[in-house]
Amino acid sequence: MALSDTVIRNAKPGAKPSKISDEKGLFLLVQPSGGKLWRMKYRFAGKEQKLSLGRYPDVSLKEARKRRDEARIMIASGTDPAAAKREAKLEAQSEATDTFAAVADEYLAKCSREGREAVTINKSRWLANLFSPEVRDARIGSISPAQLLAALKVVEAKGHFETARRMRSLAGRIFRYAVATSRAEGDPSALLRGALTAPVVKHHSAVVDPKRVGELLVCIDEYSGSPLVALALKLTPHVFVRPGELRAAEWSEVDLDAAVWTIPAAKMKMRQAHRVALSAQAVAILESARALTAGQRYIFSSLHTGERPMSENTINVALRRMGFGKDEMTAHGFRAMASTLLNESGEWSPDAIELALAHDIGGTVRGTYHRGGHWEERKRMAQWWSDYLDQLRAGSLARMDAAGDQRQAAPPRVRTGQMQTRHRGKFDARQRGESTGIAARRSRD
Repeated sequence: MALSDTVIRNAKPGAKPSKISDEKGLFLLVQPSGGKLWRMKYRFAGKEQKLSLGRYPDVSLKEARKRRDEARIMIASGTDPAAAKREAKLEAQSEATDTFAAVADEYLAKCSREGREAVTINKSRWLANLFSPEVRDARIGSISPAQLLAALKVVEAKGHFETARRMRSLAGRIFRYAVATSRAEGDPSALLRGALTAPVVKHHSAVVDPKRVGELLVCIDEYSGSPLVALALKLTPHVFVRPGELRAAEWSEVDLDAAVWTIPAAKMKMRQAHRVALSAQAVAILESARALTAGQRYIFSSLHTGERPMSENTINVALRRMGFGKDEMTAHGFRAMASTLLNESGEWSPDAIELALAHDIGGTVRGTYHRGGHWEERKRMAQWWSDYLDQLRAGSLARMDAAGDQRQAAPPRVRTGQMQTRHRGKFDARQRGESTGIAARRSRD
């Protein structure tokens, strides 16, 4: 007997599931919980099968019969409707997890598990989110070079050439991951090399004149901000590392007795472990830092919690407070300072300098040989460089003394180690943005 809506509404649940038949294999399964489910019984390839058609009243009696008839047509054509439904469900799930955005999230999660720095992951996620919805929501295996290029051109049209270039590079890594996980057959970004406007290379601003380097070092000595930031500022010129490597330095990586800091490969730009030779001055600065953050993970920890490294822009902010504009000196500029002055000194081999800066110096075999062969030279160079910085600092202080003596009788000097605090007032004024003392002289040079 065919079902009716009245019969369905009045059907009461029992202690066990019960069936109320309609016709042509369709029936209603009434659950003890009160749920009413549409089912269809049929035979395919000699075996009895059941097909779920939905829940009443979401699926009406009329709609359930329509779905049953569609399933019967499939059976007549040699297709198992239950198998087809499972395949369609898997296809829908695949579409949800195989979009460019989903694969990008999966790839970045993998990078995070492999130890990539959080700041790197966050920058990559920001770049991935810049792609248009047409790319982000598309199945990654269906994205064409033209479609990807159109999304990159939107960013390029705003004049963000470097951002567009980085987006293409990130897309390439995501597509290659999709190929490796069998969700794409190729990398369309590889076909776009040369299609985007090449950005003009901008070098990091740096003080490279020895006289001004001395003035900068005196300003750093007189920095009146956080003691931990002051120590990070003092250490930066001595170690040649990138700002992100300094801020993420951990006590477990440093052996003060051996005067060496070993940075793990996961933290390095070139993904190779890097040893930093520590001069006596660098060790002394780290000893001072240990008094502030001993027992914590990071040497230069966040001032708020101590459980994270200091902000990536801390050193640049400190430089701005001291009066050095972004077009004059940056945190990354200390590397350019060291590279320039070390090469100009003529005292050290170019390979030793490049290795101290963690630059790639050639093929794998040559690079491996030089990493060992130049270590002793790098240790001597690190100490020479720190002593040279001390000389530049002392020279700047001597010039300031001479200039002061010409104007007025010099007041008594107070020394703490190698730092002369006689000129603290001048540098405090400079940090407030006033054009006095060294700031005025530097502007006239």
